[in-house]
Amino acid sequence: MKTPEKTRCESCIIRQFNALKAFSKEELKVISDNKITKDFKKGEQIFKEGEKLNGVFCVRDGASKLSKLSENGKHQIVKIAKKGEILGQRSVVADEQTNLSATALNDTSMCYIPKQLIIDKINENPEFTRNLLKIMASDLRESDNFIVNMSQHNVKQRIAEALLYLETNFGTDDEGFLSVNLSREDLANVVGTATESCIRLIADLKKDGLITTKGKKTKIDDKRGLEDMISGF
Repeated sequence: MKTPEKTRCESCIIRQFNALKAFSKEELKVISDNKITKDFKKGEQIFKEGEKLNGVFCVRDGASKLSKLSENGKHQIVKIAKKGEILGQRSVVADEQTNLSATALNDTSMCYIPKQLIIDKINENPEFTRNLLKIMASDLRESDNFIVNMSQHNVKQRIAEALLYLETNFGTDDEGFLSVNLSREDLANVVGTATESCIRLIADLKKDGLITTKGKKTKIDDKRGLEDMISGF
């Protein structure tokens, strides 16, 4: 993990995507003076399940996976965090151990904000508190939707949903391939299946002309076709 030169919160547009947008310039200056900016390499762990965090992580660039260890020893990926999202806020607010692990999916830059600053601002800034609660409520809604999809959609449909989610939230490169590519193992852990089954179903999607793969990269060729398959058509 490398710690680069600090960037100032006052001039960072990323905060517009999270609860920090409620802070005044003076409050942002305090955050900037006390935060630490860190770089994580692809595959590097940001924090682990059961850890007691002393601060939160704001994603400046890159993507990370949030996962939970199941009883059978597999990591179930429950969320992929993108630029602007804050990690560890529930643990800090509730003063409890983390319920999830966080790992960098690609080279990722994070701003680490000390816990006491967050707690102070919760007590001092009602708008920040409201924003924080809205984001945590949104996370709960996503969790509810995830549970419903796992129970009502088959594995092939869940793979299609995961690919569409990656395109919608992270975009594509110059060749049209997904900017964030999950390994087959990670994709299997997102949709709740064995890696071998995931590989077979990816091959089926290719054969159906819905996607193209190039090495580890994936391109969506027929978005409407994936959407229809998810809907059961």
